[in-house]
Amino acid sequence: MNDTSSDAGIPLLTEVIEVVENDPVAASPEPAAAPAPVPAEPDPEALEAQVIAKLSDEQWTRLERRIRERILRQILARSDTLLEQKVRDTLADVLQTAVEALANDIRASLHQGVEEVVSRAVSQEITRLATRK
Repeated sequence: MNDTSSDAGIPLLTEVIEVVENDPVAASPEPAAAPAPVPAEPDPEALEAQVIAKLSDEQWTRLERRIRERILRQILARSDTLLEQKVRDTLADVLQTAVEALANDIRASLHQGVEEVVSRAVSQEITRLATRK
């Protein structure tokens, strides 16, 4: 698909091109022009001031509305995340408290049940032993 034969004469960016003194292609009748000055990087604040100065009232209103909506979306997205985390944390605390209370209730019921069973068993055994005498 690539035709490398037609690209053979095109130098790569990494190649160094040497200019031969008597090369008719490299020699030009005009002297080389001085390189164009590199424009200074524009000042963002100056550009912002220029744009702001050109905005109409309607454009200001639209800009304000877009900024407000974008900020509102960002805040709501963050608040949703924070709310979900808070609910998880609170729910985890509530569940932990409920589990501990349930375990204590079960433990107390179990102790009471075991005491009743042991008391009944001891009473029955004493009654049985008393009737054998």
